[in-house]
Amino acid sequence: MQPDVVGAPVHVFLAITGNRDVGIVDHATRVLVSSHRPGSLPNVKPADISRVPIPGAPSLRPDGRKAVVAVRRADLEADDYTSQLWLVDTDGSGQPRQLTHGWRDGSPRWSPDGAWIAFTRSERADDGATGKPQVWVLPTDGGEPHRLTDHPLGAADPMWSPDSTRLAYVARVPEGGRYGSQEGVGPEKEAPRRITRFRYRLDNLGFLDSRPQHVWLVDLAGTTEQVTHGDADHGDVDWSPSGDLLAFSAARHETAGDDMRSDIWVCAPDGSGLRALTAGGLAADQPRFSADGTLVCFAGIEIGEHGRQAVAKNDSLWAVPVAGGEPVRLTDEERHHQSRAVRMVTTADGVLFPNEHRGAGQLLLVPYAGGEPRVVLDGRRQVNGLDQAGGTLVATIADENSWGELVTGSGTVLTNFSEEFRATAGIRPQVEIEAVAPDGYPVHGWVVRPDGPGPHPVLLMIHGGPFTQYAWGLFDEAQVYASAGYAVVMGNPRGSSGYGQAHGRAILGNVGEASATDLLALLDAALADPSLDGQRVGVLGGSHGGFMTTWMAGNHGDRFKAAVSERAVNAIDSFTGSSDIGWAFADDLYGPDPDRQRAQSPLTYADRIEMPVLIIHSEQDWRCPVEQGQRLFVTLRRRGVPAEFLLFPGEGHEMSRSGLPSHRVARFEAILDWWSRHL
Repeated sequence: MQPDVVGAPVHVFLAITGNRDVGIVDHATRVLVSSHRPGSLPNVKPADISRVPIPGAPSLRPDGRKAVVAVRRADLEADDYTSQLWLVDTDGSGQPRQLTHGWRDGSPRWSPDGAWIAFTRSERADDGATGKPQVWVLPTDGGEPHRLTDHPLGAADPMWSPDSTRLAYVARVPEGGRYGSQEGVGPEKEAPRRITRFRYRLDNLGFLDSRPQHVWLVDLAGTTEQVTHGDADHGDVDWSPSGDLLAFSAARHETAGDDMRSDIWVCAPDGSGLRALTAGGLAADQPRFSADGTLVCFAGIEIGEHGRQAVAKNDSLWAVPVAGGEPVRLTDEERHHQSRAVRMVTTADGVLFPNEHRGAGQLLLVPYAGGEPRVVLDGRRQVNGLDQAGGTLVATIADENSWGELVTGSGTVLTNFSEEFRATAGIRPQVEIEAVAPDGYPVHGWVVRPDGPGPHPVLLMIHGGPFTQYAWGLFDEAQVYASAGYAVVMGNPRGSSGYGQAHGRAILGNVGEASATDLLALLDAALADPSLDGQRVGVLGGSHGGFMTTWMAGNHGDRFKAAVSERAVNAIDSFTGSSDIGWAFADDLYGPDPDRQRAQSPLTYADRIEMPVLIIHSEQDWRCPVEQGQRLFVTLRRRGVPAEFLLFPGEGHEMSRSGLPSHRVARFEAILDWWSRHL
């Protein structure tokens, strides 16, 4: 669930017609270019998650001639994640070289004078415990990195001052006696919590009380200074070009915690002169000063009169004068939606804005005055990070054959991190399909097919959110299942992001029925291929995808042989009170009427489910709490339905993406075992 997640456009797609070879079709020429690969491919196995290199966002040297990037991998032996920094020449000369050798190095930032690289490092102890991240710096003219901070709960997001003498960053400040701040006082011995606001905990973080996140400064000698104070969280810090102001986002208003409002604030580096640039009505974050320092640009969603309506709304780019004034939306509310995993970058000519578009990640240059943006990067790929300096643009790009590489704005590929995986794993192509719903509405999606002529069993895989999108790019789930012999159908029905705001909001108040209409149309379009077996179809998904899986099992059971419902919302009434976001999300998505919520709850139709259902949940999931899976399991077992409950200890909502590597492998193996038994 959410609050969860080059040059001119070239429109190409993969087409499948009957049992013909898969090929690329150019919209302009309609020429079929064969991409058929004879012979069988190696298989992508669950343990191959350890062979997946994921580069983060690059940071450029001020002259633009070099980039530094963190590359992350799962380590199965350590049952943890490790990452190091790599140095890349942006002219394409030479090979990337590993720059650091820490256990988990990330978030690199090159200093404006080019002399330092700041980054965060989590050190691994001899007993295997990984420490909290701290801010480190590495001299670029040679020498060893050294640590600058020592916060008990860690530090994050270092940002250089324009004169390269200090770094602003964020760190949580624990109250005495909580969160390990007092020796011998563990979580079970802490004082009771007095909770007075709706927003008191977050999945994958925990309780929010008594450890607010604040802005800090540190100099190169390691002297730290706390900039902000109070009970509110502060984040997304940025320096003004002159170095006289810091900008950040925070919810410092009286009703904070009972609504979704956050504002953009500025203050002097010593914390004085604190003032808000926005005054409500928005969930605002990611402030970035314009190149001339007169504006602060930020991402924001309008949250309605009561501050709780943010579901299926496009995340727009806004600008507000530093001197004061009304915020102005710079991007089209209907068409443009920021890819939230990517930080925007301000330049002399405007804002580089990552935009979701029909399963792709575009990069747009948005003028400070607003108006139609210019497409800088486009195509069948995702933009997962970017930076610009010295007239050079470098982005981290993932596509159908790569987990991510550094690419210049002119199209030069600078790295080959996915080479080994690509050469040995056997990547199955992502084939684009289009369907038409019964009311004539177009539905967009893909099929990832196994080797051989078939007929292949089929998996309808449903994404979470619902206001997210499946996208062009390697997806470990689709590759593992296709390698095991299943054709994977996945798409972006109404409710998804990337197809306009109206597309996302079309399901409000009628979520299961409206989404199912599009998903079944997409499935039928895929099954027109005779190599897919329409008599052996399973359905699976997580979060909202789990909601839809349970819905499909109870309302369209004739279409499926078995189901895997993972970290699902099954009962809206209990989700409202038990989820970290349920207090606002449930009424916003499903509507506030209890009868309508009951009619949209998949658990309402569990008495119709006859197919085998595997329920997967995590004990520490606070987004879709474990009771959602427990209620479905007990309901089905009491009726004699063959249901199993796979429960992961110590994990939260993001287990399938960032949980312990051993748990991710065990999950894959359990799902493959389930399909082998029931399809």
